[in-house]
This record gives sequence, C-alpha cells and structure tokens, in this order.
Amino acid sequence: MQPTSLLIPLKYLLQRELLLAYRQRHELINPLVFFSLIVTLFPLAISPNPQLLQTLAPGVIWVAALLASLLSLDRLFIADAQDGTLEQLLLSPHPLSLLVFIKILAHWLVTGLPLLVMALLLGLLLHIPGQGLPSLLASLALGTPLLSLIGGIGAAFTVKLRHSGMLLALLVLPLYIPILIFGASAASVASAGIAANGQLAWLGSLLVLGLCLAPLTIAAALRIGVE
Repeated sequence: MQPTSLLIPLKYLLQRELLLAYRQRHELINPLVFFSLIVTLFPLAISPNPQLLQTLAPGVIWVAALLASLLSLDRLFIADAQDGTLEQLLLSPHPLSLLVFIKILAHWLVTGLPLLVMALLLGLLLHIPGQGLPSLLASLALGTPLLSLIGGIGAAFTVKLRHSGMLLALLVLPLYIPILIFGASAASVASAGIAANGQLAWLGSLLVLGLCLAPLTIAAALRIGVE
C-alpha cells in the first residue's frame, strides 16, 4: 500500500470527525463548562487567599481537566457503533490502529486543546506565578493526549454496553493517577522556582508509550467488542 493512498482516507476521517464534532457543539461545550465551573468555584469553597490558591491551583486545574476529559469519552465510539460506522472501519483495508489514532487525535483537538487555552486563563485567575504557567501548559500538552489515549481504551472495552459511564470511569481512573501526579507536580515545583524537567520527561515518556501501544490495544478491544 502506497503511503499517499493511506494518507487520503486518514485525512478524510479526520475531517469527518471534526465536522461531526462541530455539528454537535453542545456536547463539546459541556466539558469546557464543567472544567471552568470546577476551577472558578474552588476559591469560593476554600479561600480567596492568593498564597493558598497559588499552592493548590495546579492540582485543582489538573483534577478538573481529568474529569472534563472523562466526561467527553462516552461519545468516542458509541455513535459509530450505533450507525454502523464502526463495522465499516473494521472492514476497511487500512490498518485499524491508524484509523483509531485519527479518532483519538480528533477527540484531543476538540477537547484537550481547548482545555489548554482555558487552563492559561484560569491559572492566572488562581494566581499561578509567571514561572509556573509554562510548566502547567507543558504538562497539560503532554498529559491531555494521554488522557484521550487511555480513555479510548476504556471506551473501546465498553462500546457495546449500555449505561457504561460508571464502568468506564472505574476502568480508566486508576490509569490516570500517574498522569495526574506528574502533571500537577510539574506545575507546583515550577511555581516554587524549581525545574520541572523530571516530571515533564516522565510525561513525555508515558506519551510515547501511549502513542505506540494505545491504538493497538483500542483496535483489538473494538474487534473483540464487535464480534
């Protein structure tokens, strides 16, 4: 198979996913609203003290991003399973792992990327110092694709189950814990004036591992689920 003949269907699949997401804008707004509500209500529940908010802000933003990403996983494969698109992807002559990767990429573009922009604004709201914001954004840029990849594995295993939201959360939340620890720690130590190279390196290593293994795992889970 020529590389150019493979790129064309991948490009059209990405365009399709983005177009479907644009047509269902209300489903895209829900995670963003949820993310902003958690972060903005937190100072009202704890304290508006800038020093306290500066200490807790990285963890709050990361927990909110994790939950917002989890909120958007339900629609990843269920709609395709209901309208027959998933069966067509399985029957496609193109590698299923690459098709799955494109769907995960589209999910991150419409969910994870907007969270990065909002995290910058909300980080300023929570008084994160200037030296901590680059590490916060870098940790989210490395961590949110991992959230989509791991979430895609859970969504693939539960694609044929009704009311799978709770089961999906139970499957993926334990796998999210290392990402949460390294991501929040990177922003916290950077805010204190300490280099966060170690935490970012761990997130980068996990992302490379996820990019290599997650699409293959999702493809295998989808084949098992459909059969």
